[in-house]
Parts: sequence; C-alpha cells; structure tokens
Amino acid sequence: MCLITFAYHHHPDYSFIMLANRDEFYERPTDLLNYWKDHSDILAGRDKQQGGTWLGVNKAGLFTAVTNYRDGNNLSTDRLSRGDLTRKFLLSDISASHYIEELAPHQHLYGDYNLLLGDRSGLFYCSNRNEAPQQLTPGIYGLSNALLDSPWPKLNALKSNFSAEIEANKLNIETLLAIMANREQAPVEELPQTGISEAWEKLLSSIFIQAENYGTRATTLILQKPTGETHIIEQSFDVNGPLERREFELSLPPIG
Repeated sequence: MCLITFAYHHHPDYSFIMLANRDEFYERPTDLLNYWKDHSDILAGRDKQQGGTWLGVNKAGLFTAVTNYRDGNNLSTDRLSRGDLTRKFLLSDISASHYIEELAPHQHLYGDYNLLLGDRSGLFYCSNRNEAPQQLTPGIYGLSNALLDSPWPKLNALKSNFSAEIEANKLNIETLLAIMANREQAPVEELPQTGISEAWEKLLSSIFIQAENYGTRATTLILQKPTGETHIIEQSFDVNGPLERREFELSLPPIG
C-alpha cells in the first residue's frame, strides 16, 4: 500500500472514511479482497508471495493498513515482511495499543514501515522511522511513503480533493474513487528526494501509477458509520486497466 487518505470522526454520517491505492509490481501474485480461506474472520487482499496483507479488517472490528517508508539510500533485503505486521494484528485478540507495545522491541526487524491500527479504543499510527506512536484525534490525514502527513505533492493534492468532498458532504462513491485515479505527475522541482532516480521519483509522484511493470494494483474505499455499519469497495487493476470490482457490507464494532 503506497497512498492513503482518511477522515476520522470528521463527518456527520461516517466516523471513518478511507481511500487507498496499493502500488506494486504487476508480476507479484496477489489474492483480491475477500474473506481468507484459512481465517474466515479476516477480510483483506493477500500477498501470495509472503502471505501478508497491505490492508484489511476482521469481524472483531480490527482495522489495519501498512505502507513502506521509501529510503533508497538505506536498502535492506534481509528484514521481515511488512505484510506480517498487518496479518499478525488481524489474527490477534489484543488491543491496538497493546499490539504497538509488543511490537516496539522488534520493530527494527521489519522493512521500514508506516502502520495504521484501529479498534474500538481508537485509531493509531506508528512507524519504525519515528519513535513516538500516536493515537489519532479527529481530522483528515494522509499517508504515503514517508511519515504521516509528510507534504509530498501527490499527498497534498489527494488530501485537498478528499477534504473538499468531505466538507461538501457529498460522498459520492464514484467521485471518491475517481480522486484516486489522478495520473498527473509532480513538477521535477517539487519531487521529494528519497534516494532513488529522478525518473522513478517522477513516475511515483502521481496518485495513480501505471508503468510497464509497476503500478496501482487496487483502489480501496472504506465507509464506516458510528453504528459500525461498514461498506468496503475495492477496484483492482493490471497493466491493461481495470479488472474486478468487489463490494462488501459488514456490521462491525466501530473504530474508536
């Protein structure tokens, strides 16, 4: 997962609204959003290479999503998969804050990550590039491949468009999904410097990415009411364009 924006207790009808794009190499095998055959209480996509997920919920009301922290100057190939962080949380029966406490001594073992965790007690953010986990307060947030709310051009554009929809109280599903389809790239002078080539920085600077071998593989929308009624939509993609669209309605303990 590489780009997320979400509104937490910032809308009169929905206590949690999230839009997310997962970017990955097209050749990496993936199971689309569904209930897992080996753990039927988990609803998530699944990375068939490592067995984890980038985003998911379970029937106990746990929510989680992860993005990588991009640092081309400090690459490591011998760390644990970030998808294990989300998978283990969805399989657990502990609170989000307790999970963060248990993770702290081992966080350096994983590839650099940003992690969102939600349950009935609230919504939390932590990263192994930032020492202080946060319990989030009501508001609109954005997360890409740097720390929470880092002002990258595509994140600024996404939050601005998303905020406009929230404030206008429109929340048209097709309009929200269309926000995530923006392919406009940032000017060279505004690109972040993350230790990769300028060509790759340029390619990755759009909200929706489509290259020859890498791009946006899924767009996900979550709408949750204070009662816990939850609507999840996911549109998958390959190099040629849209694939399958899946929708799920759940009744969950609400986040926070």
